This record gives sequence, structure tokens and C-alpha cells, in this order.
Amino acid sequence: MAKIWVEAHGCSASFADSEMISGLVVNGGHTLAASEKDSDLSVLITCSVKDVTAHKMVHRIKKLRSAPLVVAGCLPKAEKNTVEKFSPNASMLGPNSLGRTLDVIESTLHGIKKIELEDTDASKVGLPKVRLNPVVGIIEIASGCMSQCTFCQTKISKGELQSYRVGDIVRQVRQEIKDGCVEVWLTSTDNGCYGLDIGSSLPELVSNVSEIKQDFMVRVGMMNPMYLPRIQKGLLGSFESDRVFKFLHIPVQSGSDKVLKEMKRQHTAKIYHDANAAFREKFEKFTIATDIIVGFPTETEEDFVKTVDLIKSTRPDVVNLSRYSARDGTKAAKLEQIDISEVKRRSKIVFDLAKKISLERNKEWIGWEGQVLFDERSEGKTKGRNFAYKQIVTDQYVELGHKVNVKITGAAPNGLYGTVS
Repeated sequence: MAKIWVEAHGCSASFADSEMISGLVVNGGHTLAASEKDSDLSVLITCSVKDVTAHKMVHRIKKLRSAPLVVAGCLPKAEKNTVEKFSPNASMLGPNSLGRTLDVIESTLHGIKKIELEDTDASKVGLPKVRLNPVVGIIEIASGCMSQCTFCQTKISKGELQSYRVGDIVRQVRQEIKDGCVEVWLTSTDNGCYGLDIGSSLPELVSNVSEIKQDFMVRVGMMNPMYLPRIQKGLLGSFESDRVFKFLHIPVQSGSDKVLKEMKRQHTAKIYHDANAAFREKFEKFTIATDIIVGFPTETEEDFVKTVDLIKSTRPDVVNLSRYSARDGTKAAKLEQIDISEVKRRSKIVFDLAKKISLERNKEWIGWEGQVLFDERSEGKTKGRNFAYKQIVTDQYVELGHKVNVKITGAAPNGLYGTVS
């Protein structure tokens, strides 16, 4: 049997895919290599959502192509020709083709290129997995989305929405907890549209998961604002559970309704603004993350100012900032592009503003004392999350998976510092 190196990049769904690929590898009788140099074959799970990320993927493909290679994830599905250009002999595996993992690996090990990019009907819930973090369970609740965004390759890569059944997901959560996980991430391409294809909804799922009588926490992943008018009331109710982190990731992308329409985002700035206000009004401390794209081809200075004003008025805790980059196969790539120097100028303004707001909001936590669930250790420090999913770092050793009382002593734009009390 072979030694397989599995490497993942991108969103939490990509890392969930990597865990399942690793599980299938082990179940198939192979072993997981400790490094790419120690392997007989590499599986690279890719992301192509941004130009800079795609360039990084190309760099990794070039680095790994001297040995048997399977390129998996979004890049081969969205840009098959790019993969073949830089690694003509690489096999390919689509994000919705995980059931064919072992077939692709076996073929590649025997020197035969195999391409499996077509979607299958197989659910990703219940597949074997090898976790990247033993105390965090990542569960994909759906694949694909219902959006038609003009700037995004995700629809090209992952296709139409396919939600997995509530009961199947609940059983998977129970299994994660049984295996030692104390933190569960519910993730997908877009959690907001979960269930619309099967007569269910995200609030129903969150409520069912949070009713499991075990000591664990749930992080609800990214949801696009367009679905919030439909699910917001139910979501406010399901978030009342103490098992649900008081955290939402709502990518507004722009403060200009004109730009949002040209992006085909199907929501307005007001929908994001009102959701932000509703959750912060109901819950005393609530963390909001959002995404902003600057430099979309049709974004004028007036449009940009509206984005800045929206950030100032809603004061998100986290802003994931991207400079617009044209992605192959998208409608926006065909439009006349804004000069890169102007995109950089706008990016710096938003970056500086977001950093200032993040620091100010984090400073509000100094002096707070309460329970923190520790789930990560790196560079000699232990990291955890409080009920509002604020990252808290301490120099003290805490066993992963444990909740301990912590007092916040300092703040930075990207997190809090504390001491175990």
C-alpha cells in the first residue's frame, strides 16, 4: 500500500473535504504521509476563489508535479486547462466527486491519468474522516449554491445546491462528539440557502443540532445576506441556545446597491445592515464578520464611499477584504477593469478602517471574565474561543477541548489576550 500526502487550501469546506479524502485513503488500506517528501503520491485540495489564491495553487502544483499527483477541489473543476498546463500528467478530482477518490489514487499510482470532475449523488455526510484537529468536527451540510454572482467561480466549481438531510447531519454531529469533538462547524458554500431544495431551513437544522444533550459548541458558517429576510426570525430563535456561538459571517461585498445588482448578489446593503442590528440588539455581545470586495469593474468613487459608510455604520468585528480580480469563466471578467493603482488605494482605505474598528471592538472586551473553549495550540501559545467566538490567546498551557475561566487583559485587531483565572 502507498503513503499518501494530503494537503488542503481555502475555506472550511475544503478542509472538510481533505479530512474525508484522508479517511477514504486510510479505509482503502493506504497510510497518510507525514510530508510530501515522504509520500508516494500527493493529493492537493485546491481553492480558486481569488486570483492570488489560484496563483498559490499553481505554485504548489509545480512543486508537487515531479511525483504522482492528484489535483482536487475547485481549481480543476473551474479551470481544468490551467491544471493541465502546469501538470499535464496530473489526475483530477472534483469537489463533488469524493466517492471516486480511491479509484483516482489507484490509477495515478499505476501511472494512468484519471479525471473525475462530474458531480455524483453521494452525500458527504457520514464518510470516514481523519480530522485535522481532534477537538473540532467540520461538517458539510450542503454542496453548491443558488447564487449567480458575476465575480465568483464557486458556482462553476460546485454547481447547484444539494442540501443534506437534517437527520443525517444530526447523526454526524453525534458521531463527532462521540469521537471527542467539543466544537462543531456547520459549513457549506452558502449556509443561508441550506434546505431550500429539501423543504428544510438553516434555523431548523441549528435548532435540531443544538438540542443534542452534550457539552459542545456549534459554529454556524458563512451565509449570504439575500436569504436573511426569509430565515432571520427563525435564526434569532435558534441562536438563543447556549450551545451556539454568537457569531455570524455575512458577506455583504459592497455598500452600493448598484454594484450589488451588477454583481448579481440579490440583496441590498439594507438587508445586511438590518441583520447586523437585529442580532446585536437581541444578544448583548455578538460577533459579526463580513466580506468586502473593492475595485469591482463598475465600482465608482461614489459606490466606494457607500461601502466605507456601511462599514462605519455597522462596525463589523471582522472584515475579510479582497481586491477584485477577474476569474476565468465569470461575467465580470469580461468588463473593463479598474486601474490597479486605484484598486490598491481603495483597498488601503478599507483595510485601515476595518483594522481600527476591529481593535476598538476588541478593546471593549478587556476586563471580561468567563469560559473559553480552547481548540488550538501553536507557537507555544494556546488559543480558544468564548461564547461570541472571539479568539483568545494565552501563554499558559491549557489542554485542548477544555473550557476554563479566562480574564481578558489585552486586545489586538485580530483577537484578545487573557490569563487563566
